[in-house]
Amino acid sequence: MVYSQRRSPGSLRLLLWLLLFAVWEAGSGQVHYSVLEEVKHGTFVGRIAQDLGLELAELVPRLFRVASKGHRDLLEVNLQNGILFVNSRIDREELCGRSAECSIHLEVIVDRPLQVFHVEVEVKDINDNPPRFFRQEQRLFILESRVVDSRFPLEGASDMDVGVNAELRYKLNPNEYFDLDVKANEEETNILELVLKKAVDREEIQEHLLLLTAIDGGKPELTGTVQLLINVLDANDNAPKFDKSIYNIRLLENAPNGTLVIKLNASDADEGINKEIVYLFSDLVLDNVKSKFVIDSNSGEITVTGELDYEVCNLYEINIDAVDRSPFPLTGHCKVIVKLLDENDNTPEMVITSISLPVQEDASVGTVIALISLSDRDSGLNGQVTCTLSPDVPFKLLSTFKNYYSLVLESALDRESVENYELVVTARDGGSPSLSTTASMYVEVADVNDNVFVKENNPPGCHIFTVSARDADAQENALVSYSLVERRVGERALSSYVSVHAESGKVYALQPLDHEELELLQFQVSARDAGVPPLGSNVTLQVFVLDENDNAPALLPLRPGAGGAGGALSELVSRSVGAGHVVAKVRAVDADSGYNAWLSYELQPAAGGARSPFRVALYTGEISTTRSLDEADLARQRLLVLVKDHGEPALTATATVLLSLVESGQAPKASRRWWVNVYLIIAICAVSSLLVLTLLLYTALRCSALPTEGACGPGKPTLVCSSAVGSWSYSQQRRQRVCSGEGPIYFSSIPFFKILKVGLNGLLFFA
Repeated sequence: MVYSQRRSPGSLRLLLWLLLFAVWEAGSGQVHYSVLEEVKHGTFVGRIAQDLGLELAELVPRLFRVASKGHRDLLEVNLQNGILFVNSRIDREELCGRSAECSIHLEVIVDRPLQVFHVEVEVKDINDNPPRFFRQEQRLFILESRVVDSRFPLEGASDMDVGVNAELRYKLNPNEYFDLDVKANEEETNILELVLKKAVDREEIQEHLLLLTAIDGGKPELTGTVQLLINVLDANDNAPKFDKSIYNIRLLENAPNGTLVIKLNASDADEGINKEIVYLFSDLVLDNVKSKFVIDSNSGEITVTGELDYEVCNLYEINIDAVDRSPFPLTGHCKVIVKLLDENDNTPEMVITSISLPVQEDASVGTVIALISLSDRDSGLNGQVTCTLSPDVPFKLLSTFKNYYSLVLESALDRESVENYELVVTARDGGSPSLSTTASMYVEVADVNDNVFVKENNPPGCHIFTVSARDADAQENALVSYSLVERRVGERALSSYVSVHAESGKVYALQPLDHEELELLQFQVSARDAGVPPLGSNVTLQVFVLDENDNAPALLPLRPGAGGAGGALSELVSRSVGAGHVVAKVRAVDADSGYNAWLSYELQPAAGGARSPFRVALYTGEISTTRSLDEADLARQRLLVLVKDHGEPALTATATVLLSLVESGQAPKASRRWWVNVYLIIAICAVSSLLVLTLLLYTALRCSALPTEGACGPGKPTLVCSSAVGSWSYSQQRRQRVCSGEGPIYFSSIPFFKILKVGLNGLLFFA
């Protein structure tokens, strides 16, 4: 016969609650994955980088990392493809025990800017645990006088799995004397009873051997068995009886030793010694239960004898036997279920991670400073934790997820006013009385440099920056006025380039700036109060003039004496040359920088759509043959080469190349090589002269610089890009974002660097 465990209304309510919770979680923006327990190492879980909206190329530069409290080695992320995979064996029962829900919470953290994502990986149960009985053999003693339908409690099996895999049904081997009855109480635990369906006779059979089988609901089904050894006794007709078969008790955790749990009372219809009852723990009671409770054998009082902790175990099942004192004793049975009630006996725990210190004084409002995670081992209101921050600080706490907070910047910082802050973070639970934990943080404010980036060709009189100074005095002593610290910029005065408004501190560019003429303008602004004597200080500003594409490519002659850049360029070509032979080279330079000076060459289609036997290399400008020349080709070939830079918008120049096809003996090979050598010598001399001139100018500028401006410091490394068809390079300083000039700045100084560019043969070099 087979008995199945049915779902109670309580389990249906729990299932509905979990479904609603899952829907809420999906709407909150959290990423969810699921994985089966016991899967192999390397099993795919999810494309975490893609699902979080992160590019694979930015995982390493942004210090992509995954944190998981207590489960660091179970899951890992491949930074090459952004895939979350199983790193080590996951045992759901070891991880979550008998909990209906089991998930691993991951914190995904990236920097620049600092972001945190929350990922839940649900660990799904597989049927990997068979039902197990606590003992391999259960022994029962039954008086032969027991009437039909008498019941005897049996120990049920347990299954470490959850859900349908832990739903057990029981089967008893066929026999004529005993049947099996399974009941479920309100705590959703099974109560197994052996029912006597036919009176036993000790003189006929003294011992009955039965096999009880437990079958779980998994696929495939797993089973566990226990042998029932039933001894038939001669004696006493009436067994002690309790008022109830099950007693449900509610008890506060941390109840002191000696606290009365319940006083049991059983009765026996017999007389004399057969009516005297002794109360005992059943053999089914586990050792950990016996260490928490004790029963008085005479009075039936159960009292507390050990520490009761709700967070360790919140439910105890105690099987009690009432045995009479007959030489052939009979036993009555009941079960006491003790359910503990939680008390607020655990203080909240706080972990502060990913602290971004020090904080730049120009950090924008909303910048994440630190991540705070809270936890409390209590349940209900006792386990609900809130986090607060000490008042009167320019920071605030934002709740990003349940029990997770971000410490963010709430208002602008000023290092000149406050150099560091001591923050006190308090975590408090909802218990009564509530418990709290505090942690202190020291936030240092770092100074920032004052750089200004302005595009060239700006309109005269445009506002490029604002300086601001503060004075702790009052009235006239606190009135601040601003002025330029005059100096020479080359042959011109500084005041011919910029001016500063005396009251507002706004800095204006008085004339259009030219990147090719002036790449960096360094000067000082003085702030003075109106006191007697006046007090003041200076701030050094560096105005970087950013390049725009305002210079078209300029053509160079094919060789010395071959004509100007604006005229046609001519060259003799032998008809005997083969395919791929270089016959000429178009050379051009661009006065701009970076992409604006990166040139490409294109051959314009010939008139009438005729196919030319020549082509031009995209980045070198070399003109070569596409095939062998023959008599059918025209003796004079006119090529139009379009030279284009990579600026926005692109500027172009057109070179006209006249190629004269001659017989092999008529081509002036030696003369051409001689001219090439002469051209190379002239180019080398020109570059050397420019280098010497640059060094002299650099030395003169350093000697003439103001003492307060500091020496020229090295700039950032030069980024060099190269390919099979050409090379170009540009300074990384040019990739910085152009500031709008809005908002105040405070006085500081930064290093100075110099940019040098030299153009030759279409190649650009930056230092």
